[in-house]
Amino acid sequence: MRKIPSMFWVPLFLLSSSFSVALDYSVITPRDSLKDGDTLSSTDHVFQLGFFSFDQDEQPQHRFLCLWYKQPFAVVWVANRNNPLYGTSGFLNLSASGDLQLFDGEHRALWSSSSSSKATKPAKNPYLKINCTGNLLLGDDEEAVLWQSFDDPMNTILAGMKLGKNFKTQQEWSLTSWKTLKDPSTGEYTLSLDTRGLPQLILRKKGDPSYSYRLGSWNGLSFTGAPAMGRENTLFNYKFTSSAQEVNYSWTPRRDIVSRLVLNTTGKLQRFIQSKQHEWNLANTAPEDECDYYSICGAYAVCGISSKNTPSCSCLQGFKPKSGRKWNISRGAEGCVHEVPTKCGKKDIFVKFPGMKLPDTSWSWYDSRNAMTLEDCKVKCSSNCSCTAYANTDIRKGGKGCLLWFGDLLDMREYASFGQDVYIRMGFAKKEFKGREKVGMIVGSVMSIAVVLVAVFACYRKKIMKRYHGESLIKRVGEEDMDMGLPILDIKAIYIATDDFSYINFLGRGGFGPVYKGRLENGQEIAVKRLCENSGQGVLEFKNEVKLIAKLQHRNLVRLLGCCIQGEERMLIYEYMPNKSLDFFIFDERRRRELDWGKRSNIIYGIARGLLYLHQDSRLRIIHRDLKAGNVLLDNDMNPKISDFGLAKSFGGDQSESSTNRVVGTYGYMPPEYAIDGHFSVKSDVFSFGVLVLEVITGKTNRGFQHADHDLNLLGHVWKLWVEDRAIEVPEEDLLEETCAVSEILRCIHVALHCVQQKPEDRPTMASVVLMFGSDGSLPDPKKPGFFTNRNVPDVSSSLSRSINQVSITMIQGR
Repeated sequence: MRKIPSMFWVPLFLLSSSFSVALDYSVITPRDSLKDGDTLSSTDHVFQLGFFSFDQDEQPQHRFLCLWYKQPFAVVWVANRNNPLYGTSGFLNLSASGDLQLFDGEHRALWSSSSSSKATKPAKNPYLKINCTGNLLLGDDEEAVLWQSFDDPMNTILAGMKLGKNFKTQQEWSLTSWKTLKDPSTGEYTLSLDTRGLPQLILRKKGDPSYSYRLGSWNGLSFTGAPAMGRENTLFNYKFTSSAQEVNYSWTPRRDIVSRLVLNTTGKLQRFIQSKQHEWNLANTAPEDECDYYSICGAYAVCGISSKNTPSCSCLQGFKPKSGRKWNISRGAEGCVHEVPTKCGKKDIFVKFPGMKLPDTSWSWYDSRNAMTLEDCKVKCSSNCSCTAYANTDIRKGGKGCLLWFGDLLDMREYASFGQDVYIRMGFAKKEFKGREKVGMIVGSVMSIAVVLVAVFACYRKKIMKRYHGESLIKRVGEEDMDMGLPILDIKAIYIATDDFSYINFLGRGGFGPVYKGRLENGQEIAVKRLCENSGQGVLEFKNEVKLIAKLQHRNLVRLLGCCIQGEERMLIYEYMPNKSLDFFIFDERRRRELDWGKRSNIIYGIARGLLYLHQDSRLRIIHRDLKAGNVLLDNDMNPKISDFGLAKSFGGDQSESSTNRVVGTYGYMPPEYAIDGHFSVKSDVFSFGVLVLEVITGKTNRGFQHADHDLNLLGHVWKLWVEDRAIEVPEEDLLEETCAVSEILRCIHVALHCVQQKPEDRPTMASVVLMFGSDGSLPDPKKPGFFTNRNVPDVSSSLSRSINQVSITMIQGR
C-alpha cells in the first residue's frame, strides 16, 4: 500500500474542499505531493519525513522539512536548514526527471536534491522512500541512487553513515552543528576527517584556524583521542576505510541497539542510546574534559586533570618548559623543549611513552599498506634526522604499520587504560634513561650539600644579572635607538593591553615567538610579538632587527609601531591586521569564497611589490627567508602586508647571496639550494613567492595537497597539468566563472612556474616578475620545478623541527 490515510474511518461528507486529510506515505512518486501535515514513513515506522516547527510559539512559524525518529522523537536531518518556510503552505514535489524540490506557497523553490545529486542521466520512474536505517533515498526502477540524505549529513550520524572524503568525486561527509536548539541553520562547529598525513577526526570552530578538539587517528580499534570508543567496543562495530580513492569512518550496532551521534550547538559530540523505556539516554560526550581541547599545553607536553578538577600541564620525561618562568596553559604558546638536544646520529635514542593519545598527524608520513614492522619503522625514523617520533598505525595483533612524525609533537595526553605506545627521539643522556649508578651515601650527601650551595649562589647571581641585563638592554637599545623615532613602550602597558597575554588574545606563532592581540589605553589595536627566551636572538640581533624593520616603509609591509625591552622580555609592537593572515582565508573552503579573482590578484601583485621593495628599493637589500601564507597579513581592505622579519637577512652594497649552517624557514616554501646546502639569496624569496602564488590560485597548500590520481605535491601537480596542456584545470572552478580573468590567471600560473624552477639562476628577479605581471608579451617555457614533487617522507640528512599550521622550522645542517 503506497498511501494510508491517518484517519481510517472518515464520513464521505467530510471529504470536501473545506477539509484536508493528512496522509502518511510509504513511497512518494511524481504523482504525489507531500504537503504540510503529510508524512513519509519508513516501512518499520521508525522514521518519518514531514514539516516541523522548532519554536511553536513563533508567529508566523518557521517550518522545516525534517526527518525524525518517531518514538522517542528526535530530528536527525533537515532539508531547508538555512532557508525556512513561513507558515504551512509548503509542499514537496518529485519531478518525472528525478528532481526532488521543496516549494513555498508562492511556488518558489527553497531546496532541491539536484544541488548535490550525482545523477548523470534522467531517472526512469523515480521514487522517494525512507530505508529502515533512516536514509532518505531517491531512486528509480534501474536501482540507481539519484540522491540520498546519507550523502548530505547535518548534525547527526546514524548507523551506516559516513564521515570522510572521496578524492575522486570530491564528495565530503562531515557534520555541522545547529545554530541553537530552536534554529537548525548552520552553526559554529564542524566535525570532519582531516586527510593531511595520517587521517584524523577533528572538530573545528568557525573563525578559528586551529582545531578545537582532535579525536585523533584510527589505530585499528578506535580513534586514539576517544577513550569512549574503547569502552563501546562491545556495543558497536567501527569501520575505517582508507584507500587512494576514499577515506571514511562509519559504525553499526553489534546488538539490537538504537543510537545516534550528535554534534551539539556548543561543539560537543554526544552519543545517545535508546533505552528499553523508549527514552534517549546520553551515553558519553567528547571532549570529556578541558584536557581534551587541542594542544592546550603546547609541544612535548601532556595535560592532566588535578584533584581540583582543573587542567594542569607537565613536560614529558626528558623535556623541560620552554620558558624558565611558570608556564601557563595556552594553546601552543608555551610547551616544552628537549633537555638534551638531539644530534642526529647514533647518539640519539628513542624512548617509549606508553598509553598516549597519538600526537597531531597533520604533518606525518605513514605506511599506507600497513606492511612495516615496528623495527622497520624505527630504522626508517633513525635514518632521517627530520623524524621526531614513530609508532604503529595498527595496534591489533601485536601491532603493524609505520607512522612517522616530522616536527614538534602536539596535542598529547596520557591515559591510564587506553592509548598507544609512541617512541620519541631523544638526545642521549645516560642518567635519564639508563638509570643512575649506585654511589656511597657519604659521597651522595656531600654532593647534595654542594648542589644546594651552588644552586643558592646561582639564584643570587641570576637575580643580579637579570637586573643588570634588563638595565643594559634598555640602555644599549633604548637610548641609542630613540633617534630612530621608534617608541619604546612600558611593559606594564603591554601586559594591560594583552590582558596578561591571555589565550583569548593569542593570534599565532611567528619566527622567534608567539603573537598576541592588544588594545592600548588610547583604543589603538596592536599585535605584540613576544620573543622567546631561547629564540636564539641575542641583544645585538634584536637591536639589528628593530633597526631593520623600523626603517622599512612600504604599503605592502606591516608597520612596526614600537618595541618593549625590560629584564628578559623583548617585544615588538606591530599594527594590528583585523583580517588576520592569508592562510586564514585561502586554505578554508568557506572563507576563500570571499576572495574573487580581483582580490586574489591584488594580493598576489601586492606581495610582489613588497618583495621588490625589500630586494631592490629599500636602503638595504633584504631577504625575508620565511615568506608564506601565514606571514602575509590582510588589512581592512584585504590589502596584503608582508610580516614577521624575525628570520630576515640584510645585505649592503652589491651583495645578494650568502650561506648558513643554520637553515630556517618553512617546509613547502624552501628552495632546494637553501634546504639542502644552506645557500640563500633573493632568488630564495622568489621561489617562496612562486609557491605562494599557486596556493592563492588553487586554494591548496603545497605540502598538504592530495590527489586521487597521483602522489605529487602542489608544485608537481601543477607541472603535470602544464606539460599536459591542461593548465586551465589548475585554478578553483569558482575563479573560472570570471571568464574575463582566465587569461590573467593562466599568466600568473606561468609566472609562478618560472619562480619555482630548480636552479636559482633560472628564476626571475622580483623586478622581472612585476614586469611580467604588468605586460602582455609572450613568456618563455618554464623548466621543471625544484624540490619535493611528491608527498613521500623527505630524504634529507638534517635535523629539523616543525609544528602544525606551518610555523617556522629550524634545520641544523652539518657542513
